[in-house]
Amino acid sequence: MSLYKGLPAPLMGSMAENSVLFLSYSEVRKRLGEKPGEKELTIFELACSGAVAGGIASFFLNPFEVIKVQMQVMNSSNAVRQYNGLIDCVVQTVQKEGIVKGLYRGQTSLLLREIPGNFCWYGVYESVCFSQIPEGGTKRDLGISTHLLGGASAGVAYWTAFYPADTVGSQIRANPLYANRGFVLVFLDILRTEGWMGLYRGWGITALRAAPAHALIFAMYEKTMDFFRQFDPQVEDSIHKRSGSISHSS
Repeated sequence: MSLYKGLPAPLMGSMAENSVLFLSYSEVRKRLGEKPGEKELTIFELACSGAVAGGIASFFLNPFEVIKVQMQVMNSSNAVRQYNGLIDCVVQTVQKEGIVKGLYRGQTSLLLREIPGNFCWYGVYESVCFSQIPEGGTKRDLGISTHLLGGASAGVAYWTAFYPADTVGSQIRANPLYANRGFVLVFLDILRTEGWMGLYRGWGITALRAAPAHALIFAMYEKTMDFFRQFDPQVEDSIHKRSGSISHSS
């Protein structure tokens, strides 16, 4: 069980993030005037929808990120256990630092990760899918292998977009020396003391781990949408008709 210490926080955070992310992505597309089968958005517009959705989701995700880091730090050290569990960690954090300074510590860094990250996440995924749609077909003609490929590519793109933001955010949440310092100051301090390698520390294994995980996220999302359409044909999603008149850019 020691291998799964600290799992509840990132698991709950991932569930909250993805549910809010896909819901927000769908709503932003509608706001931009998308009507499946009638008016399709360009790849750039879809990527921008993802960026907005990422910004919205960050406000739901950040408290889980803070608690996750604090639990991981406690479990990785030999110090006396500071928290008796996930709930106790949340309660103590709010009591000592308040909601904003406690649970939303590092929010700026998370926004700087989520906005460009999800621009690339959705942009790359939709680009891969669009490139595989047969002439005269739609996105619904694609097989699961395309969704897996698109998701894997999107996962790598997400973590490559602005990985230093995640490095800075982790330091602000975990390192007491950076707890009350702003994003720019921490960024510059890491850059000065460790260079660019310090800001990109861990990127390789993170991107490698993201590929299969994000492949499954998109594949499961598409299959779930297909499942719901069996019971309610009104459940719609972008179908991306492929024709010679459709462009990849606006």
